[in-house]
Amino acid sequence: MNRITEKVAQAVSILKEKNIDMWLTFVRESSSMPDPAIDMVVGQHVTWQTAWIICRDGDTIAIAGSLDSASIRDNPAYRTVIPYVQGIRDELLTVLKRKNPRKIAVNYSTDSVMSDGLTHGMYLLLTSMLEGSAFANRLVSSQDIISALRGRKTPAEIRSMKKAIRLTLDIYDQVTGFLAPGKTERDVADFILGLVREHGVELAWDQEHCPAVFTGPDHAGAHYGPTKRIIEAGHVLNIDFGVRIDGYCSDLQRTWYIRRKGEKHAPREVQHGFRVIRESIRLAANALKPGALSWKIDDIARSYIVGQGYPEYPHALGHQVGRAAHDGGVGLLPRWERYGRLPYARIEEGQVFTIEPRLPIPGYGVATIEEIVWITAEGAKFLSKPQRTLTLV
Repeated sequence: MNRITEKVAQAVSILKEKNIDMWLTFVRESSSMPDPAIDMVVGQHVTWQTAWIICRDGDTIAIAGSLDSASIRDNPAYRTVIPYVQGIRDELLTVLKRKNPRKIAVNYSTDSVMSDGLTHGMYLLLTSMLEGSAFANRLVSSQDIISALRGRKTPAEIRSMKKAIRLTLDIYDQVTGFLAPGKTERDVADFILGLVREHGVELAWDQEHCPAVFTGPDHAGAHYGPTKRIIEAGHVLNIDFGVRIDGYCSDLQRTWYIRRKGEKHAPREVQHGFRVIRESIRLAANALKPGALSWKIDDIARSYIVGQGYPEYPHALGHQVGRAAHDGGVGLLPRWERYGRLPYARIEEGQVFTIEPRLPIPGYGVATIEEIVWITAEGAKFLSKPQRTLTLV
C-alpha cells in the first residue's frame, strides 16, 4: 500500500467516525491552484474540472475530463474513473443520485487553512451544478475530516518526519562550529543552505526565511529573512529552520550564546531566560495527552513565562507539523480571535506538534527553543532530541 492509498483508507475510517457519507475534493488546473488535500489523498494534478470522491462505504471515484482520465486510471487509490467531454455536471449528478449521500463534505473552512482548498469560484460553480437537486443543501465543511487525516500520523509518516528531524539537528551541530563574531546572519544562512544542497533535500518552507537567523537584541523579528547584521560577542543567536524529506517536514529552533573574551559561561540573565524557556516546554509536554484542550496547553507555558517576569510570547505555543511545516488543524493555541474555534478543540493521539515559546533577554537577544513532539496514548513523546543546555560559541 503506497502513501496515497494508505491515507485514502484512513479517510474512509474517518468518514465513518464523523458520520459523513461523502468527501468531495473539487478542483481544476490544480498544479496552478492546488488544494492542500491533493497531496494527501490524490497525488497527481489535473487540468479540467475534476471531482475526487471518497465515500463512507469505501468507494472511491474520480470524475475527470477525458484528457485527464487516462493518467487517473493508473492511480490505485481511485477504483472508478468516469470521463466526460463537454461538462462534469451530468456525470457528477449521476454519481450523487446513485450514492445519495446525506452529507457531502467539501473543502472550505474559516479556521484551518489546510481545510480551505476549495476556491470561492469553484464553490459557486459546484453549488450552481447542484441547484435544483436534492443535494444542494447537503454540503458541509470537510475541516473535521482533513484535520483528523492530516493529524493522525501513520507509522510511515512518522518515519519520514524522524528522518527530516535528524538531518535538521545534524545541520545545527555543524552550524555551531561555523558561528563566530564578525560573520553575518546571511553568512550563517548561506552555510546552512549549502548543507541542504549537499544532502539533496528540500526546505520546509520558503527560502526567503528558511533558515531564519536572528542575532543580538536588535534583530528584525520572527518570520523575517536573514540580514547583513553582524554577529557580535555578547549576542544571543537563534535559528528557525527545517527540511522536507519524502514529503514530510521538520521545524526546529535552537539558541546559542556568543561569548565575550574571557567568558566561560553565559551571563546569569541569559542562562535564566534559557532555563525558563526550557522549563516551559517541559511543563507543556508533560500535560500534552489525548483529550487535552488546546488552549490549556498554551496557557501552561504562557502563564509560567509571565510568572517569571517575562512578557507573553506574541504567537501560539505550537502548531502541527506534517506534509507542511504549518500543517493546519488544532494547534497549541491561545484563546485569541485569530484562531477562531480551534483553541477549544482537543488533542488527538497521532498528532505531531511543535512547542516553541520565546522570551526577550534585554541587551542580548531572544531565547527560544522549538521542539517536535508526537502524541501517543501515554502522552507526548519527543521526536527531536531536546536542547537542554544553552550552546556556547
